[in-house]
Amino acid sequence: MRLVEKTARVTRRGFLKGTGLASIGVTVIPATALMTAPAEVYAQAFKTLGPEAGKDLLRLARDIFPHDRLADKYYLHAIEPYDAAAAKDAKTRKLFVDGLKLLNTTAQKMHKQPYARITDEAKRVQVLVAIEDSPFFQKVKGDLVTGLYDNKAVYPFFGYEGSSWEKGGYINRGFNDIDWVQGD
Repeated sequence: MRLVEKTARVTRRGFLKGTGLASIGVTVIPATALMTAPAEVYAQAFKTLGPEAGKDLLRLARDIFPHDRLADKYYLHAIEPYDAAAAKDAKTRKLFVDGLKLLNTTAQKMHKQPYARITDEAKRVQVLVAIEDSPFFQKVKGDLVTGLYDNKAVYPFFGYEGSSWEKGGYINRGFNDIDWVQGD
């Protein structure tokens, strides 16, 4: 198993290079772009369902499969196809529009605010438990399993080295190097 080093190594040259690029970026990028939250920027990708739906779906995805070490871009990669599917199929669009309405209505009833604005994770989980039997929730949860975990870019975060059959299988490729299983 490949070990991921937990400490970042910063050299003087790397630091100077980074600060030089940062100073150029500050002079070129407008201040409004810097003040926009990443989740809001990602949500702009939702042309059919709209930016609010994008924010709600991003928060929903992070709450269904919470991983603090994963950036929003990986979740966005998993939920982006929903907007394209909604643009192509009226039935899919209705599923998402009605599902997001159910999500926010339930959040409003339970906690007096829309789902994405609830800051307490435990309260958001209460909302999810209330709608977990809905077709909308089941679709999002089911699609996220493959949309998130089949993304090769997230493999290193979970210590997964990827498929081994192309490289001769696991026997000669770290079959017995897992350190998290307790021995006899």
